Amino acid sequence: MASGLEPEGYLDCGYLEDVPAVGGSKAGGRKTYCRSLEGLSAFGSLEELILDNNLLGNDLVLPGLPRLHTLTLNKNQITDLECLLDHLAEVTPALEYLSLLGNVACPNELVSLEKDEEDYKRYRCFVLHKLPNLKFLCPESNQTRTRGSFAQRVVHESGEAQGKAPTFWSS
Repeated sequence: MASGLEPEGYLDCGYLEDVPAVGGSKAGGRKTYCRSLEGLSAFGSLEELILDNNLLGNDLVLPGLPRLHTLTLNKNQITDLECLLDHLAEVTPALEYLSLLGNVACPNELVSLEKDEEDYKRYRCFVLHKLPNLKFLCPESNQTRTRGSFAQRVVHESGEAQGKAPTFWSS
């Protein structure tokens, strides 16, 4: 399809020839990583955008995407959460689904052993405060839940478990 949209509102990334990338095409046996989203402004009616596993960082600039309701930026290099959320609030007013797992900006036990459930709860509260229209934020995997529950419990020398069983907060 010449427009690059299949069906309307969905982008086939094969048409994003203007987006600078590193590496080679997937067909050539190498992965392609986006560092910039320069060519994206031609797709103003975009509704879903999956940008997982790239090299996108704090300099991420999205064009105005008034119809975008789903955005995933999992496993990128985003560290400045407040800057990202301010930008998203400005350029994606219809955003309802956001996932940032695998970025330093999204603290969880799978990315860093120094982070715990409380860090993740604070993160969720902050994101929902900045983007109040969100209906879904960063799914928690069963692995995160299981690991989180074990990380929260300490067994004392007497053999008694100390600490409380974790509760999981969701929006």
